[in-house]
Amino acid sequence: MNNFRQYEDAIAMYHNGLNIKKAPVYCWDFHSDFLAAVKNFFLDLNKLNSIASQNKWIQNNWDLKNSLKEEVIIVTDTKLKILFASHNIEKMNGYVEAEVLGKSPKMFQGEATNQITSNEIRKAIIDQQPFEKIVMNYKKNGEVYACLIKAFPVFNIKGKLSHYIAFEKAA
Repeated sequence: MNNFRQYEDAIAMYHNGLNIKKAPVYCWDFHSDFLAAVKNFFLDLNKLNSIASQNKWIQNNWDLKNSLKEEVIIVTDTKLKILFASHNIEKMNGYVEAEVLGKSPKMFQGEATNQITSNEIRKAIIDQQPFEKIVMNYKKNGEVYACLIKAFPVFNIKGKLSHYIAFEKAA
């Protein structure tokens, strides 16, 4: 027992002699934010897979897992009403999914949005063609930002137009 006490005293003396600067931890939010991001990633992936399987989408070569980490994914019906928006939308423009569901993606556009680009997008949608454009959009707080949109028509296994999917990120 005596040897153990000498060992503890030696360790205490060693640690007391160290010159360590302490920095207080003010907040553990970084851990909470990480867990929320992981949870949201899986929620979004499950919703997308559910929409795809329910509507019998044909196989596409989209890398949804990586896209969900880096981009906002928006799915609309054929009438361009938003059915799904990934959680990343809040970081990009301040909206949460509940605020955009049932609305048109035009809700992000305004005076600074180029009408020529909007017309090109409209034509691609009518022709059921994919497109890639940079659009001037508006955040929830009114701030303008450039948004790179890569959008695709989505067809079901019968070849009928089912949805549109867009992969977006600030340009």
